[in-house]
Amino acid sequence: MRILGRVRRLLPLVCTIIFVDALLFTALTPLVPGYADEFGLSKVGAGLLVAAFGAGALLGGIPGGLVAARFGPKYAVVGGLLLLAIASFVFALAGGAVTLGVARLVQGLSSTITWAGALAWVSSTAPKDRRGEALGFTFGVAVAGAIIGPMFGGAADAIGIGTSFTVLGAIAAVLAVLALAGPTAEGVPLRMDGLARAFRDRRFVGGLWLNTLPALLFGMLVVLTSLALDDAGWSPLQIGAVFFAAGLAEVVINPILGRVTDRRGRLLPIRVVLTGSFAVATLLAVATEPGMIALLVGAAAITFGAMYTPSMALTSYRADAAGLPQGLAFGIMNSAWALGALVGPALGGGLGEALGDAAPYLLGAGLCLATLAATWRVGARGMRPREA
Repeated sequence: MRILGRVRRLLPLVCTIIFVDALLFTALTPLVPGYADEFGLSKVGAGLLVAAFGAGALLGGIPGGLVAARFGPKYAVVGGLLLLAIASFVFALAGGAVTLGVARLVQGLSSTITWAGALAWVSSTAPKDRRGEALGFTFGVAVAGAIIGPMFGGAADAIGIGTSFTVLGAIAAVLAVLALAGPTAEGVPLRMDGLARAFRDRRFVGGLWLNTLPALLFGMLVVLTSLALDDAGWSPLQIGAVFFAAGLAEVVINPILGRVTDRRGRLLPIRVVLTGSFAVATLLAVATEPGMIALLVGAAAITFGAMYTPSMALTSYRADAAGLPQGLAFGIMNSAWALGALVGPALGGGLGEALGDAAPYLLGAGLCLATLAATWRVGARGMRPREA
């Protein structure tokens, strides 16, 4: 891969950090039914527990971006990892739903600080004409962590949650030390005119929405499918295996999508994945057999997850055009993702309990369809596909 030649000192470190962070995010998935039983949580309560990560990420998105932009991406990464280590130790010792929720909130806060720094580190180091590929490769590794996460959660349930998350916290602390010794990328002066130009740019705002939408869809999916499979008698390890298998193809597809966005622009892949996401969300609304639900989780991992790489590239390029520092751009993007990660689980759990699981999936399908229609309106304005 040619991009490795330009960032060979940085990319392995950043990818390892992103891998561990993403693993921790999804590790809760197979543990949700057990915590729901242990603490007497309804679907709404389970959704709020999952949503706590998104709430923390929403709080940390902009501050993390400001730190990455002002002091340099490396120091944002180090600070985020130290917070992640502390939150993991608290999660390991938690004995109640409130403590778990607080630990997950801090994990979400730390995650967006780490991601803002890591993605700005990569995008500012990689050649501009290979940025999409570099981001796609990094996100592909993140997906690998995300698909290992449920397996880690299932194994933690069998081995011991306290021991497993203590080890994970120690790994985060070690990575913070390694990041501190990594290459330095200088911070840049912050100017509000670049921020104002970015938010007047519909393509920049569209890139933010295309980070919010898949996070919202995944948030609903995690709560509803894990509870549905648990009701069908599946163990935490089996549920974890479903999400592990689901993400394998996503690991491969994101670097490919990155290369496509570099060569063909962002519009075409975005339209393709929105069409696929609409179909998968509609099928999830009518699926009742656990085997079919498991298969659709795999399809959702490919279609929902494929929105991220072209949308990250779109956000990054439009930030450059507006004069917005990359660190702050990715911090804002993380806040957009966090909004979906916060609303998705809570909305999915609430609607699922009140109206049945089909309601939140149909809402998701409608959002995909509306977004797809909006991309055609953008194209109709005479923009070149690469610009769009």
